Amino acid sequence: MNITTPTLLLDKEKAIRNISRMVEKAKRSGVRLRPHFKTHQSVQVGEWFREQGVEAITVSSVHMARYFADHGWRDILVAFPANVLEVESINELASRIKLHLIAVNQETVVALAKGLQHPVQLSLKIDTGYHRTGIPANNYAEIDAMLELIQRQDKLQFAGFVVHNGHTYKQTDAAASRNIHDTSVDQLHLLRERYKAQFPDLQLSVGDTPSCSILETFEGVDEIRPGNFVFYDITQQHIGSCSFEEIAVCMACPVVAKHPDRSELILYGGSVHFSKDVLVQEDGAAVFGRVVELTDKGWSEPLEGFEVISLSQEHGVVRVSAEHFDKYNIGDLMGVLPVHSCLTADIMRGYLTTEGEPIDHLSGVR
Repeated sequence: MNITTPTLLLDKEKAIRNISRMVEKAKRSGVRLRPHFKTHQSVQVGEWFREQGVEAITVSSVHMARYFADHGWRDILVAFPANVLEVESINELASRIKLHLIAVNQETVVALAKGLQHPVQLSLKIDTGYHRTGIPANNYAEIDAMLELIQRQDKLQFAGFVVHNGHTYKQTDAAASRNIHDTSVDQLHLLRERYKAQFPDLQLSVGDTPSCSILETFEGVDEIRPGNFVFYDITQQHIGSCSFEEIAVCMACPVVAKHPDRSELILYGGSVHFSKDVLVQEDGAAVFGRVVELTDKGWSEPLEGFEVISLSQEHGVVRVSAEHFDKYNIGDLMGVLPVHSCLTADIMRGYLTTEGEPIDHLSGVR
């Protein structure tokens, strides 16, 4: 492979194995796997899911939904509070696919009801502890009012309740992630009991990679929506969601400068390539990536004696132990596992497989 600038490498075999594990896990539990495609944002990667029987997907924007709808996906959930300013695009999508939206406020329901020309599925986003957005699970007065409002609209079909347990990303103990998941499921069950007579087919949907990776079964829900699991990253490894061997993406960055006086190598690879996400370890140390050795077939496990200590716009600074410093020369490529593969993939706008095949990304075809 002729790599001259920062390049996001993708190990196709690892990604397909990651997909297979989650598909089989969902099958064993009898739940629908509606994977979140915001991680890879690639039609080609999407086909690896389709080949394993996945038919329904999650995305994070109407623009992303249109991209995948244009490539044959017909059951799409936009797992982001519906942006009523995009009602024209929403109508175009709803005219040709089974489109699912989510709402948190009554104002959204009113605006959609006024602007929709085609039926859409509408779920309510429930907050079970993450506190980013959503209706608190015990706010029955608000949920009652929203469901009554939805029922009065001919273009809105209530689908159920969705939850994202984003606070699992702050855990480093598998038991803590399981507890968060179980707590959310308990709260969802209370909602199902309250509304099942009125909506016997309502669906309970949860989605986060840590709990979906750590758990082996998913009793009590109808659908899971993990996304990051297709690639994983060092944050997921730190949480305990995966091993280093399961991380399927790696940045290849040229070494552009050496500073022996301070044992630092400078990479062409900064925040405009990786993002500014940082992994803060228990001792307070900030990690911006893990250095690996690039090989003909991919990359090694993280190397001892290397620390990515900072990122600026284009620069990455790697502190290297004395015994390893002279192993790298200017013009060599260094591999770095990203902190957050979703953001790194979004920024890089494309992949190069370890077999040398270019893979498209939504951000690169706008």
